Amino acid sequence: MAQKTFLIAGAAGNTGRSASMELLKRGVSVRALVRTRDDRAAQLVAAGAEVVVADLLDADVVRKSFKGIEGAYFVYPIIPHLIEAASYFVEAARTEGVESVVNMSQISSRRDAQSHAARDHWVVERLFDWSGLSVTHLRPTLFAQNFLDPESLRAIIHRGVISFPFGVARHAPLAAEDQGRLIASIFADPAPHRGKTYPLHGSVEFDYFEIAELIGKAVGKPVRYDAADIEEWRARAPLPAFLVQHLCAIAVDYQAGIFSGTDTVIEDVTGTAPMTFEDFLHSHKNEFDRALQLNSTIAGAR
Repeated sequence: MAQKTFLIAGAAGNTGRSASMELLKRGVSVRALVRTRDDRAAQLVAAGAEVVVADLLDADVVRKSFKGIEGAYFVYPIIPHLIEAASYFVEAARTEGVESVVNMSQISSRRDAQSHAARDHWVVERLFDWSGLSVTHLRPTLFAQNFLDPESLRAIIHRGVISFPFGVARHAPLAAEDQGRLIASIFADPAPHRGKTYPLHGSVEFDYFEIAELIGKAVGKPVRYDAADIEEWRARAPLPAFLVQHLCAIAVDYQAGIFSGTDTVIEDVTGTAPMTFEDFLHSHKNEFDRALQLNSTIAGAR
């Protein structure tokens, strides 16, 4: 009997890489879709994945990548053309008779979402539902990995400030590693999860004042939270317009509690509870140490 192969979109990203590594640990084959052959792609090859360079907006490449696939994970960054990419993904999955799909949506996904990205995710959920595929939707809260972006982390360390327009509400940061374990577990036994939509959270809620304090302890210097005004933050955010629109819209949702809460989905399905934010910081100590070292090097060169 041929070994099952699972296709992972966005395999160089946080959740795609985590899902790929978890599947490989379980002894199944992974076809990892990446945008470029970089160090992250090389790590996937070293772990045993079949790496394919693919743009999800290239329908022909997407269709070819589905040959011989048992299940597929769909994820797309916060950029335009999500619905187009999902349409090609659905067409290829249906054509090749894929048995199960896990779709990464957003916790703020809904028909009347003010975030263009979140509204597009709601439409994509419906596309998958109407396709007849066996699909499971994941709606995660904000990821703990958001604090590991090298440039953002160096800025936080340099300034000692986290500035977001998220007010004083709370959420339980979710580690991509925990979502990766969930994805692999769903693929192992997809039937109980068919048609389900799972909100996903970490184990313990924090507000950003507490998050800043914990990050300060991790980097060994005080870090405080600046609860920025949404419009003032919008005016100075050095980010693409589509992403800024999304972040400002979900800031309203965040302050309304849409990202708050905890759940037992990951523990129920995988048998292990998601890590706390403190656990996450400890497990990624090397990234924080590298950022600290680079920050010191840059400061010393001035």
